[in-house]
Amino acid sequence: MKNNLRVERAKLRITQQELAAKVNASRQTIVAIEQGKFNPSTVLALRLSHVFGVSVNEIFELEQGDW
Repeated sequence: MKNNLRVERAKLRITQQELAAKVNASRQTIVAIEQGKFNPSTVLALRLSHVFGVSVNEIFELEQGDW
């Protein structure tokens, strides 16, 4: 799954730690998501979309092999 988490975070000019605090996650979780090594739960994905003010689909995108 591809994601635009780093881009959205940069738009708000917040650190990984700041984002983690806003969504009640660890910085390591944010790092892993940005690197594509971890797919967030539905709840975490919704929290992230709320922080950025965009839909979940604007942050996360399924790739062809994810079907």
